[in-house]
Amino acid sequence: METPTSLSARLLELQRKHRALDEEISELSLNPYQNQLLLRRLKKEKLRLKDNISWLKNALIPDLDA
Repeated sequence: METPTSLSARLLELQRKHRALDEEISELSLNPYQNQLLLRRLKKEKLRLKDNISWLKNALIPDLDA
């Protein structure tokens, strides 16, 4: 099991990647007819990162029932 500090570091890295993808998607969206396939792939990757970020945030919050 990962330590809370390594989980926090992983969370920060995923958040950085998520922001970078958001910027790239915004740039590609300015000309939507240029590369729809790439735009679709980047959006799916962004959603995957968002899911991982949510999972890590939940892992960092201690169980209240414990």
